[in-house]
Amino acid sequence: MVTPATTSMTMPGRQAWTGRAGSFLRYVRRNPLLAVGLIIFLALVLFSTAGSFLVDTVKAPYPLAAPASLAPSWDYPFGTDAQGRDMLAVMIVGTRLSLKIGLLAGSIGLAVGIVLGLISAFYGGWIDSAIRWIVDVMFTIPSFLVMVVIASLLQQYISIENMAFILAAFAWPGPTRGIRAQVLSLRERQFIQMARLSGMRGPEIIIRELLPNLAPFLLAGFVGALIGAVYGALGLELLGLGSQREPTLGMTFFWMQKYSALLRNLWWWWGIPIAIIILLILSLYFISFALDEWANPRSRRSA
Repeated sequence: MVTPATTSMTMPGRQAWTGRAGSFLRYVRRNPLLAVGLIIFLALVLFSTAGSFLVDTVKAPYPLAAPASLAPSWDYPFGTDAQGRDMLAVMIVGTRLSLKIGLLAGSIGLAVGIVLGLISAFYGGWIDSAIRWIVDVMFTIPSFLVMVVIASLLQQYISIENMAFILAAFAWPGPTRGIRAQVLSLRERQFIQMARLSGMRGPEIIIRELLPNLAPFLLAGFVGALIGAVYGALGLELLGLGSQREPTLGMTFFWMQKYSALLRNLWWWWGIPIAIIILLILSLYFISFALDEWANPRSRRSA
């Protein structure tokens, strides 16, 4: 008697993901903010990937590759900086590296948050208490200050990957708390109870029932983690704590300050990176706002 009810109340994993994907595409068509955010973000991704075919990414983004401090021209569309780097190549490689740091740190932080949040809320008991305690302790730590200390101590070993790992070490408490709250609201729902009655075990319920229903929230959480990682990387690199050799967007600002680009009126050195950063942050916020509204039907109905 249970089996037919289970079939109607629970949604198989593949169908659930397909349904979510279709729902997401319909939501993109209805939400201009999300569409604009996605277009800007994908344009930046295209600029940083396809642009690699237009410039020499091995030499041009590094010092002494071009005459120093040249204004934009046909030969150097974005100009050159005081170190003799082609700014077009710097922006192409720098955008890609900054996105790589953000995506890597955001992915790791969200993955840890998913595992801990699901385990904490689904199993409860002392496991929940222990994870909640660790998360609460992490929230009391001034994360950026600790990251500055760690990056200072490890500065000679800092690479793009190491920078992402430092940021990821402090990127998981927020997702853990948010996912735990979402799972707590789902675990007593009827479809979860029916899954238990049908004989599904804990991990199977998590993978086949909870994760598909958390998909909108996880997408919004990933974009939020990406924004946090981009801000964190920019903050550390502005202090000169990033990889000194790699031309990331944050390190471009560091060198711009060091060589007084503002006082020397080298507007292309600071203006173009600022424009790219603004576009990147704006696109991520547009996507984040829209996904958060998608993940929370109550806010969508009240809007």
